[in-house]
Amino acid sequence: MESPKSSASVQPKNSQYFNYNRPKAFNTGKAVVNLGRSDHLRGAVQVIKKGAGDNNLHIHTGMDGFYMVLKGEVTFYGPANDVIGIFGANQGLTMPHGNAYWFANTGEDDAEILQVVAWAPDIEDKRIDLDPPKGDVAPEISDKFDARVR
Repeated sequence: MESPKSSASVQPKNSQYFNYNRPKAFNTGKAVVNLGRSDHLRGAVQVIKKGAGDNNLHIHTGMDGFYMVLKGEVTFYGPANDVIGIFGANQGLTMPHGNAYWFANTGEDDAEILQVVAWAPDIEDKRIDLDPPKGDVAPEISDKFDARVR
C-alpha cells in the first residue's frame, strides 16, 4: 500500500492579489479585467456597454462559468434566442460546460459582471461558436485590463 503524501511534500503556489477598479474608458463593447488565475480557475470582471455582450451563441467544451451581475442588467440567452434569465445586481447563474448560451447588457447603463470560470482537468476546452456575431462585434475582441497587484 502506498503511503499518502504528507503536506510537506505539496509545493505551494503563490497567491495572487487584486484591486479591482472599473476601467475609465475602453474602445470595444466589452472590457475584461483579470482578477487572477490558477491552473484550474480564473476570476474576472466584465464591463459591458449598453447593447453589447458576449453576443453569439457558443459553448465551452471544458469550462464551467459562474456569473454574478454586480451592476446593471444582463440577459442570458440559449438556443433559438430563448431567454435563460434576466439578472440584476447580486443575481446570476452558473453555466456548466457544453451548454449553449450568449448574453447581452439589456439595461440602461454599463453593466459589470463577476465571472469565475473553472476548467475540467480532463477535457480540452474550446470555445465553439454556433452562430456568427450579431452586428459588427467579434465576440473574442474585448479590451483587456489587469487588476492583479504585483
